[in-house]
Parts: sequence; structure tokens; C-alpha cells
Amino acid sequence: MSKSWQPYAQHILDAIAKIQRVQARGDLTQDDVLYDAALRNLQTLSEATQLLPAEKKLAYPTILWPEISGFRNILVHNYLGNIDPMTVLRIHRYRRDDL
Repeated sequence: MSKSWQPYAQHILDAIAKIQRVQARGDLTQDDVLYDAALRNLQTLSEATQLLPAEKKLAYPTILWPEISGFRNILVHNYLGNIDPMTVLRIHRYRRDDL
């Protein structure tokens, strides 16, 4: 029996809401704590997208599912921690509405 997809969809929505709250608290490019919080929620969001069934993703062809999944791999495997805060901010500002 496969797991229900709804909890993963909820994780995505929750992560988006948390990222919005993080950004409302200040400039994540200037505050390491806000940056880390945004990064963690982007990781949660991108991880959850990998666990959605293919038929659900097909229903939303405008969402860049492979790119989101690939970004998760960058976040998780970037051991040196050199993800540019401006990149994180741009993702939040310009790609959030895609989801």
C-alpha cells in the first residue's frame, strides 16, 4: 500500500507559508538565521515534491518539478554551504507562486 500524497502536498504549502513569514521578519541575505530558516524550508518543500505521485504532477505542467527536485539535491548535498543567499531570495520571490 502506498502512502497518501496529501501530507506531502501539505508540507509544500506549510513550507511556502513559513518562507513567507521568514522573509517578513527581515532580509535573509543579511541575517544568517533567516537565511538558514528559508533554506531549510526550501529543502522541505523540494523533498516533498519528490514524494508526490506522477499523476498529480502531470496535472500541473507549469510547475517546474524536475528543477525543484534538482534544487533539493543541491541543498542536501552542498556540504560546503556555499549557496548564495541572493539565489535563495530570488527563488522565494520569483518561483513561489509557481507552486
